Amino acid sequence: MKIHFIGIGGIGLSALAKFLHNDGHKISGSDIKQTEITNDLATNFGAKITIPHHPDAVEGVDRVIYSAAVRPTNPEYQRAKELGIELLSRKEALKFILGEKEVYAVGGAHGKSTTSAMLASIMPQTNALIGAISKAFGSNVRNYRNNKVVFEADESDESFLNSNPYLAIVTNVEPEHMEYYEYDEERFYNAYRNFLSLAKIRVINAEDAFLASLEMESIRLYPSRDIRNIEFVLVGGEPHTRFELLDLGAFEVFGFGEHIALDASLAILAALELGESIEHIRENLHHYKGIKKRFDIVQNQEQCVVIDDYGHHPTEIKVTMQSLQSYKALRRFDQLNVIWQPHKYTRTMDNLQGFVECFEGVDELVILPIWSAGELEIPIDLKGAFSRYKLLMADSVTKEDGVVKVIRDGNVIREYSSGLITAFGAGDITYQIRGEAR
Repeated sequence: MKIHFIGIGGIGLSALAKFLHNDGHKISGSDIKQTEITNDLATNFGAKITIPHHPDAVEGVDRVIYSAAVRPTNPEYQRAKELGIELLSRKEALKFILGEKEVYAVGGAHGKSTTSAMLASIMPQTNALIGAISKAFGSNVRNYRNNKVVFEADESDESFLNSNPYLAIVTNVEPEHMEYYEYDEERFYNAYRNFLSLAKIRVINAEDAFLASLEMESIRLYPSRDIRNIEFVLVGGEPHTRFELLDLGAFEVFGFGEHIALDASLAILAALELGESIEHIRENLHHYKGIKKRFDIVQNQEQCVVIDDYGHHPTEIKVTMQSLQSYKALRRFDQLNVIWQPHKYTRTMDNLQGFVECFEGVDELVILPIWSAGELEIPIDLKGAFSRYKLLMADSVTKEDGVVKVIRDGNVIREYSSGLITAFGAGDITYQIRGEAR
C-alpha cells in the first residue's frame, strides 16, 4: 500500500512509518518543518516528505495515518476526506499494524522506553517499536523477518488498548495525561486494567500500589526484596548499575539508579518467561547502551560532563536527580547545575508542587520558558514558586566549545565550563543543550 503520514516528524509516527516500510509498504509524509527525523526518512526509507503540509501530498495514496496533534482543519486531512481516502489516527492504525504480531508491550508512567529498549537488547532477534532512539541499534525501530515485536505501549490516549499484547510489562502506574481522561481517575485506572487483561503473560512491579491491588495472574517483581546488592560503577567514565536478582545471579546494565535495576529486572523476567536462557539474557543485557535523551551524556570531559534528559514529570526528574548525585560523587564534581524547560502548561500547573520539590540538591537551577506543545498559555509564577533555589530565569541555552551558555534578552548571563550540567525537558531543550540550531 501507499501510506501517507501527517505529522511524520514525531518520534511515534516516524516509528510506525519505518515499521510499515520494512513490512513492504511505500511511505510518504509531511510535517511543519524539516528535522533530523524527516531527513532520515527521506534518505534511508525512500519517503517523499512534504514541508509544510499541502493538500497535494495525499494524492494517489491508499491510506492516511495522522498524529494526535493534527486537527480536522489540516489541509491534507481535509483533502483526504474529500477524496474518500481512509483516515486513521495513530491509535486506530495500531490495530492493523500489530494485529497479526506477537507483541511484547511495555507500559507504565515512567521507564517504559528504557524497559522496552532493554528487552529489545535482551532479545536481539525481535522487531522493535520504541518511543525513543535506542543507542544499541541507533533507531526507534528495528526490523527482522518474524512476527515478534517489542512495543512501547502508550497510555496517554489509551492507544495501548490497540496494541494486541501477548505479553505486557507495566513498570508503574501514576495518573498522568489526565486532560485526556477528563480528570476521571477511575477511567484512567480502568484503561490499565483493560490493557493488562488483554495479555496472556503479565509482568508487573508489585510494589506499585495500583498494580499490587490487581487480582490477575501475573509475574510479580518486589523490588525491595527481589533486587539486592545494587552498586553504581563507572565503566570508561560512563554509568553502570550492578545488581543481583532473585536466585538468578548478578547482572550489569548501562545507567545509574535503583530504577534502572527495576526496569532491567522486569525485562529479564519477561525474557525468561518467553523462553530466553538466563546466560543469554545476562550477556545480551550488556548490549543495552541507553537511549537518546535519557541520562544521555552529550559531553564527557574530565572537568565537565553535560547530560540531556527527557524527564518532564516530577517523579522522573526526582529519580534522575538521585542518579545525578551518585554520578557527581563518583566523578568528584563540586557542582550540579540543572536547566529545566517545563513541558506543557497543564502538566506544569497540575504538578507544580512536585516540580518545586524534585530539584532538591541542585546548586543552581535555570528555568526556561514553558514549552507549550500547542497549548494555550496559562500564567504561572515560576520565579515565585521556585524562590527557595539559587535561580536563574532565562530565555534559552546553547553549548559552544564545551561551554554551556545561558541566555536572557540576547545576552549571555551565565557560563558553565566545569562540573555536572544537566538539562531536563521534552521540548527543544535537547537541541539547545547540544548546541544544535533548529
